[in-house]
Amino acid sequence: MTQMCSVKKRLCSIKEARALQALLLALGFVLLVLPMPTFALREGATQGVAQTLQTTPQCGHATLQAMIDAAAPGDTLLVPAGTYAGPIHIDKPLTLEGQLWPVIQGDGQGDVVVITAPNVTLRGFVVRGSGTSLDREDSAIRVSAPNSVIENNRIEEALFGIYLERAADSVVRGNAIYGMDLPISRRGDGLKIFYSPRTRVENNVMRKTRDAILWYSPDSPVRGNDFAEGRYGLHLMQTDHHVIEENILRNNSVGVYVMYGSGFELRRNLILNNRGPSGYGVGLKEASDVLLEGNRILSNRVGVYSDGSPLRPASTVTYQNNLFAYNEIGLEMLPNTEHNRFQHNIFLDNGQQVNVAGGGNLLRNEWAVAGQGNYWSDYAGFDADGDAIGDLPYTAKSLFDTLTGAHPELRLFQLSPAVDALDLAAKAFPLFAPQPRLTDPAPLMQPPALPPTPGLEPAPTTVNLLVAFGMIAAALLIVWAGTQSGQIRGRRSLPETHGATVRS
Repeated sequence: MTQMCSVKKRLCSIKEARALQALLLALGFVLLVLPMPTFALREGATQGVAQTLQTTPQCGHATLQAMIDAAAPGDTLLVPAGTYAGPIHIDKPLTLEGQLWPVIQGDGQGDVVVITAPNVTLRGFVVRGSGTSLDREDSAIRVSAPNSVIENNRIEEALFGIYLERAADSVVRGNAIYGMDLPISRRGDGLKIFYSPRTRVENNVMRKTRDAILWYSPDSPVRGNDFAEGRYGLHLMQTDHHVIEENILRNNSVGVYVMYGSGFELRRNLILNNRGPSGYGVGLKEASDVLLEGNRILSNRVGVYSDGSPLRPASTVTYQNNLFAYNEIGLEMLPNTEHNRFQHNIFLDNGQQVNVAGGGNLLRNEWAVAGQGNYWSDYAGFDADGDAIGDLPYTAKSLFDTLTGAHPELRLFQLSPAVDALDLAAKAFPLFAPQPRLTDPAPLMQPPALPPTPGLEPAPTTVNLLVAFGMIAAALLIVWAGTQSGQIRGRRSLPETHGATVRS
């Protein structure tokens, strides 16, 4: 009996040990599968210390919104690759950083990412799938709080791309924004900044959207962007004090349009091939204190269009070191435009160098400053004293150009023999000679040097010289070979005398 009791006790102890072992194994398994970021978030929240958290959804059950909701203010969430369902709402200061381009996929209704808290950073995501309502302005990313940073994201299949509303002191940098495949009248703005002063717009790429627009958002620099295939590459309205530099604005209806503001500096931009219904490279509408310096304005329907700029009597618009080349019209201004200053600009082979829309003249502007004017490719003067300034003023007074200013439909005959005949008749009969539209008293004999601009590499001078010398050497070799061949054929064609004496 005693032996049986001892055996039973040993069996019981073995069973208890096995049960304890199984309990420990189960507890270990539970600890392994529990979502550790939740514990870390709670601990960080209790200690008041922001943490960097590697979020790992378990079996697809943890959503991105759940991770955001569980985070403490100031935390950084490192979001791994994958597709996360939108819409999402960020209502606390956070940094969301995507690893290997995670996708936030909207449901095709409304906005995809909504940020309503200050000090939020969204970086490294693909955001797609907004709604299609122009009335609601459905957006991929909508921000309505200050000090936000939206950078290095890719936006696809969105009506509006990035929409900042009352989001002062924000940064929009390094994003690629691609609009929906819609007619241009049904597209939304790729970038809309509304009542958001001091916002930096830098190094973004935008394609097939409507506009990039800054509205009531003063002191916001726009640098290093590439905006193409839209309506207005860049549209500034009712806003002041902007530096717009080193951007590429091409293949839009309008490159840059500045409306109703003051204090604009457009420097070293490439403004190319804007030929839509308006077709302006740069448009100025009642803008004051504007500086255009070092821009390349190429192959637009109209290089620069100016209406009532500057608006304020004591302000100016200054054009300096710009290249107007291969535009249908280099510069088009309304006759009420005055107080513009032009120096060291290049007007090169435009279909019409300067046009006065509606007729009239532009004599109330300064076409030379400090004794130096501009370079005109159609200048027919001379420089007898060798000071690189033409001895005769450059005067624009073509009869045909004067007529087209008042009747644009006559451009149908541009480059036809009728134009030459009309201008010849005006010279032959001074009664019909037009009055000058502008006069540059000090035209340059050589085009001035221009600063470099993005999108146009400087000419490789050394390589060009080597190629030129190579072509010259090849041409001389061909000439020499032809000469030698001719001499050989000539020798073969001489009659053979076989030693006979030829007598006269």
